[in-house]
Amino acid sequence: MTTLPTSFVHRDAATRLVLRDGAIDDLRNELGSLGIARPLLLAGARTQRSAVFAGVVGALGDMLHVRTEPVPAHSSVSLVERLAAQAIVDGIDGFVAVGGGSASDTAKAIALLMAEGGRLADHAVRFTPPATLVAPRLVALKLPIVSIPGTASGAEVTASLGVRDADGAKLLFTDIQLAARLVLIDPRANLEVPAALMCATGMNGLAHCIEGLYSLERSPLAETLALDAMARFAEALPAVHREPQDTAARAALLYAAHLSGRVLVNARTCLHHAICHAIGSVTGVGHGDANAVMLPHVIAFNAPAAAHPLARAAVSLGAGHDAAALVHAVKALQADIGVPTRLRDIGVPPGTLDRIAAKTMRERGLYYNPRRVADAHEIRALLDTAY
Repeated sequence: MTTLPTSFVHRDAATRLVLRDGAIDDLRNELGSLGIARPLLLAGARTQRSAVFAGVVGALGDMLHVRTEPVPAHSSVSLVERLAAQAIVDGIDGFVAVGGGSASDTAKAIALLMAEGGRLADHAVRFTPPATLVAPRLVALKLPIVSIPGTASGAEVTASLGVRDADGAKLLFTDIQLAARLVLIDPRANLEVPAALMCATGMNGLAHCIEGLYSLERSPLAETLALDAMARFAEALPAVHREPQDTAARAALLYAAHLSGRVLVNARTCLHHAICHAIGSVTGVGHGDANAVMLPHVIAFNAPAAAHPLARAAVSLGAGHDAAALVHAVKALQADIGVPTRLRDIGVPPGTLDRIAAKTMRERGLYYNPRRVADAHEIRALLDTAY
């Protein structure tokens, strides 16, 4: 039996989830129920060209709204600050984020900046090695966000976000108010999203769960969500890969991803996500691809300090009873769903590895990691193994 901590805190985000085919059709009424009369509509370039986005615009009808320029991967501080200033001028009173984590994170960042003022970097969590973390208090009321996820990252429901700054570092922020007030999951609309993208981003969601089991900040309820979501990922990811046009498989994967996002309301990401953030900020590589490659390597690195939670993860995946079995299972899953397994295959230049390692050392995920990272050489060794 797992021992219950003698003291813990669990937070709940005020998120309403609607999962059904055609969920986006009721968007206008849903916005009205949240008191949103003039939303800011955000999406990436690929999503803005999609039938899903056209359906969202159609569902808004003649409702006044402002559409942003396409949101780039990992977004940017300059974009957020510009859009926040313009949103105030335009009288924006809420957000609709369509697609992946970059759109969701940009909506969160704009909501944060509109409420808190100043510069975006003023509100970022700051980590100084080896173990100093400063998290600004963010208490101003935030405008509501409606999220229509198009990937399996779970970003729509997390209370955290990341935005790349001008120096290529990922600034991280956390505020429970930034979790989406409404999430519309439409499996039929998701059929348009390539299965390969869903599988890669699903590895990100799986990583949320694994890190949520051993993060130094977590709650027992978060662990319960993580274990359930992991079992669902193990079934849904291969199903989407085998039958890309199966709406039931899409629904199962999107729901697993949503659960993985709820894990992060009460747990923090650790070394794995720290590395993936640095890979993305330095190279622009997609976060899902970075997660797909790095996950088994970081599990192996953390195994000496997280044997029990990793054993629980292995059991949840039906893979055995220890960290080694979990690593084997994750590698088998990689092969089964066809996601990338090497950094060289996702466009990471070999000359960037030292910079990635150095930037990782400034990531807050190291603060929550069960195994202390001594220096950038340990990170570089992990990157070399994954290369």
